[in-house]
Amino acid sequence: MKKLLGVIFFILCVAGAYWRIQTVQQAKAAAAKAGKSVAASPVVTMIAERKPMPVEIRTFGTVESLATVTVKAQVSGLLAEVAFTEGQEVKKGDLLARIDTRPFESALHQAEAALARTRAQRANAERDLRRMADLFAKGFVSENDHDQAATTVSVQQASECADDAAVESARIQLDYCTIRSPICGRTGRRLADQGNLVVANTTALVTLNEVHPVNVTFSVPQQDVERLRNWQSAPDIRVEATLPESDGAAETGRLAFLDNAIDRTTGMLALKAEFPNESNRLWPGQFVNVRLRIAIETNAVVIPFSAVQNGQKGTYVFVVKPDKTVEARPVKIARNVDETSIIASGLQAGETVVTDGQQRLGPGAKVEVTGTGGSQPSGQGAL
Repeated sequence: MKKLLGVIFFILCVAGAYWRIQTVQQAKAAAAKAGKSVAASPVVTMIAERKPMPVEIRTFGTVESLATVTVKAQVSGLLAEVAFTEGQEVKKGDLLARIDTRPFESALHQAEAALARTRAQRANAERDLRRMADLFAKGFVSENDHDQAATTVSVQQASECADDAAVESARIQLDYCTIRSPICGRTGRRLADQGNLVVANTTALVTLNEVHPVNVTFSVPQQDVERLRNWQSAPDIRVEATLPESDGAAETGRLAFLDNAIDRTTGMLALKAEFPNESNRLWPGQFVNVRLRIAIETNAVVIPFSAVQNGQKGTYVFVVKPDKTVEARPVKIARNVDETSIIASGLQAGETVVTDGQQRLGPGAKVEVTGTGGSQPSGQGAL
């Protein structure tokens, strides 16, 4: 009996010790859980600012030469000289090529000789007419003879005019042998070599592109047409063009053309901007990024792009309240540019938003601000 009581007592002691251990462990776990729930999460914040922000349209464009001329021979003959090099900058009037002039000089001399002969014949006919007029006045010749002499003078005068035109035509043909640049621009690939026979109005010698200035053509959606309708009253509308994957400064130009109709198939409106291109960075046929500034929003609320989160109900930001807890605030984004977001509604200037550390947060979570930073507003806006 005593042994049985001893076993029962031992079992009760072991059970009591086990219960005590489990109770202590549960208390510790609850305390750890409670401590974890109240621990503040480290975050980085930024204060929403109100400042003027330009409103811009960003799109893609293509560089076009202001003028493109394919230089062709205007007379047929032997190409005696090529006076340009490929890729050369030429001015208007610079010599490009010369065709063998000897056949055209001979034709000019023949025309000048024919003109001289006709002038001599006209002079002789005029002398005959004066003599005939004297004889006709005295009654020694008939009126028919006098009229024939006058007709001969008229025919010679007409022949002189025709020969004079022939001389001018021969001189023009001779001038065509010297081919000069019709514009200021850059030469392309040489299309005919010295010694080849060129055919009038058929053989191309070179293509010239005017690159100072150049045009950039681009299109914008039809919903932006209203913003651009009065562009002629603001001729200083600035357009910037940057090369893809280039760290260089943007080329600056001005809006020069707004099309008079929207493309029905794309819903886009064609525009054209003119750039001085003094740096020679823009080349015809090149694709560029275009930024068109059309307005200034004077009181835009801006925050770093990193503060904006996307959820099932749309975009939101974590706003830090005075008690160091956060609120998930829905916001509407007007537009983004680079690393800056412009807020349309949902946030006021002066409120503090979380820019880093959002992955550890939920509504009502406590935070500890470890720094202020993020992407400062850049002062640039885009649609």
